[in-house]
Amino acid sequence: MAFKVSRRIENLPNYPFVKVNAEVRKLQAEGKEIFKMNMGSPDLPPPPHVIEQLSASAALPNKHGYSGYRGTPAFREAVANYYKEQFDVDIDPETEVLPLLGSKEGLVNFTLAMVSPEDTVLVPNPSYPTYEMAAILAEADRYVMPLTFDNNYLPDLDAIPADVAEKAKLLWVNYPNNPTGALASIEDYEKMLDYCKKHDIMLASDNPYFAIVFDGSKPISALQVAGAKDYTVEFMSLSKSHNMAGWRMGAAVGNADAIAALLRVKSNMDSGHFTPVYEAAVAALDKTDQEWIDARNKVYMGRLKMLVDALDDVGLELESEPRGSIYLWPKVKDGNDEEYCRGALYEAGVSMVPGSIYGEVGAGYVRISLIQPEENLAIALERLKTWYQNR
Repeated sequence: MAFKVSRRIENLPNYPFVKVNAEVRKLQAEGKEIFKMNMGSPDLPPPPHVIEQLSASAALPNKHGYSGYRGTPAFREAVANYYKEQFDVDIDPETEVLPLLGSKEGLVNFTLAMVSPEDTVLVPNPSYPTYEMAAILAEADRYVMPLTFDNNYLPDLDAIPADVAEKAKLLWVNYPNNPTGALASIEDYEKMLDYCKKHDIMLASDNPYFAIVFDGSKPISALQVAGAKDYTVEFMSLSKSHNMAGWRMGAAVGNADAIAALLRVKSNMDSGHFTPVYEAAVAALDKTDQEWIDARNKVYMGRLKMLVDALDDVGLELESEPRGSIYLWPKVKDGNDEEYCRGALYEAGVSMVPGSIYGEVGAGYVRISLIQPEENLAIALERLKTWYQNR
């Protein structure tokens, strides 16, 4: 290389899914059929009224200019109304809502807005890799909080050393959890908020799976805790809740000062969404009834049951069934997650994700996404069974 990149890029690993997807594409280019159960990209479509609204809006001649750095007032109002309806949380659409490109970029830009190089970010492990990648980009220290079956996949805040807590500026939490499928209760969020208030830490609640909960559980927001907005920003997204992953439509909701700081970063980074996408997102939030959500979740539960019933035959075992999200988090019987996923991909044509991608605590596990229809899932499981039992 004839030039030198920045230090932050030198220290930044490649995003883990880049390698996973490159391997899948290579095999597909060779003509091999691959059943993808790696990324959390819903295979089902959004509600019909969302697509209809996008089409109608895009056909209008006055909908193609810049939409504004803060998005449309109607979208911010729809997010605020949704939080009131779903969580009974009062949100000011003028100061406490900011649209995001999905929510992934919001996680990174929020870290850049809140964290300096001398600060520490408290990162759960296993967890969505972006939390740690964002801290690396901000040149901040990271402190790992192990999430295990024994602690109900919750951070042990009492185990964080006092000197770490003193430097910490951001605590990441994510429920329903990716990758474990665990849920947090209001009491759990109360403990997190108390800790953040005590140590002057911002609670960053990544909540894209809020609408995907099983067995009668109800969606929960960290903002439901009394006084939460003093120290909390929550990241919501329509990617999973309304099957709109490619639409990149989400929002940051919560503390007004933190939202303003995020806007300062984002207004120097992007210029917002296409206006018809905002209008389709309003339709998603305002017009999607619980019947549609329940029917979609029932599809995921059917796929989940198929996977759980087949785990023993394919060399996997489960510590705890997921209570939400679109993932299964089983343990590899022989403990080597990377070898298992490589064999499954190259020998059985099934792409999953080794748990070590989500941090060292995830080693020995795999994450399986519930994104294949049952007919494909049956074929994939039969392939895995044949491969595993004959290897």
